Amino acid sequence: MGGSGAGGTATGKRTNGQLDSWFLRSGWSKGELARQVNRRARQLGAHHISTDTSRVRRWLDGEQPREPIPRILSELFSERFGAVVGIEDLGLRTAHRSPSVSGVDLPWAGPQTVALISEFSRSDLMLARRGFLGSSLALAAGPALVEPMQRWLVPAPPPEQREPGRPVASHRPSRLSEPELELLESTTAMFRKWDAQCGGGLRRKAVVGQLHEVTDLLQESQSEATARRLFRCAAELSELAGWMSYDVGLQPNAQKYFVLALHAAKEAGDKPLGSYILSSMSRQMIHLGRPDDALELVHLAQYGSRECATARTQAMLYAMEARAYANMGQPSKCRRAVRMAEDTFSDAGADGEPEPDWIRFFTEAELNGENAHSYRDLAYVAGRSPTYASLAEPVMRRAVDLFGKDDVHQRSYALNLIGMATVHLLKREPEQSAVLAQQALRVAGRVRSERVSNRLRKTVDIAARDFGDVAGIADLTELLTTQLSESAEAV
Repeated sequence: MGGSGAGGTATGKRTNGQLDSWFLRSGWSKGELARQVNRRARQLGAHHISTDTSRVRRWLDGEQPREPIPRILSELFSERFGAVVGIEDLGLRTAHRSPSVSGVDLPWAGPQTVALISEFSRSDLMLARRGFLGSSLALAAGPALVEPMQRWLVPAPPPEQREPGRPVASHRPSRLSEPELELLESTTAMFRKWDAQCGGGLRRKAVVGQLHEVTDLLQESQSEATARRLFRCAAELSELAGWMSYDVGLQPNAQKYFVLALHAAKEAGDKPLGSYILSSMSRQMIHLGRPDDALELVHLAQYGSRECATARTQAMLYAMEARAYANMGQPSKCRRAVRMAEDTFSDAGADGEPEPDWIRFFTEAELNGENAHSYRDLAYVAGRSPTYASLAEPVMRRAVDLFGKDDVHQRSYALNLIGMATVHLLKREPEQSAVLAQQALRVAGRVRSERVSNRLRKTVDIAARDFGDVAGIADLTELLTTQLSESAEAV
């Protein structure tokens, strides 16, 4: 039964009313929750976890599970309800966490940033190898998240005013050659391509390992110019590690990497890159049901880079602003942001200036996909409005057509097929929805993305609930069950 891994010391006969309340509202059975905990534990490398219904019953009765169970339960309930459900909200205790690897309110200084990235990436790698997660990370939200990020805007002191003995910049010649620096930068671009094509579950540890190597270089004496390029490389790798962690469901890890990436981007003096990192944090907050936080973060990104970001980057930020407004139920502001995204995107590349690799993903397909999802989200917020679903349909169809011609961005193709399926459900067209969802299932089989699996599962659950008597929906439900079972066995 795995008692040593899945449970702890009982706290007496007092039941855990908080956990029981969330559990009842989830609609899960004890067996389903146990299966989800086991599946997530395997994904995280905690192979010693083996939970069953009797263990779940003991948690509800007041037993305090050991790490990493509290963290896993927090993530599962957060995803179920589309909002951050903290460990404490579940009536569970958290393990003591070192200040150096927990929280988001970190010092904005080069040496500390290097040390924190080095420690966190090393911990991530070592804990995964040892088969358990160790100390839990908690998600930050609201002012606890937004206020520390606002310090990104505070100008950094000039090098001569920074602390003495700074290891990352000196007047000596760089120990790294230009070809070596270029190879580091091209490796980051290669990892980004793999992520888009195969999902975050395939190369995440390789990205974390590369990030750790870059922090080793930053702890050596480098020229100011080389240190900036290395910080930029660290920022891109940390953002990508965060993005891949987000994609496979490691939400606290993702947020930590995003925060560290923003610190590294500040040291690199790269405001457009910082705005991109903030947009990734904004997207995560939308996923977690916190659109107010998402809007704050995207406005911070826009304010910090309005004079230096390319038109493509600005269009991406407007599209994220529209997503936040949609999820807040503000249609007029959402539609205005959609128009701004479209108008600004039309100027992308007009000046002939080369753009960084990290923004090249934001193509016409991605623009249409984001805007269509904004309209789709509005439809749900407005009580499954067919009006907004009709607005979403042609834009989503354009995104699906464009992604269907793209061999690289397979995860985006799957997500937009799922989005199109949900639009047809909103329009009460289950047969068309089933066709698209089955197509999404085929594409999803080629990527390792918890995000894709979760969205498929939720879409099919809605379809089965509302149109369970439609033959295509019944076939779809059976196909999904088979594919997800095979995927779980392969983990």
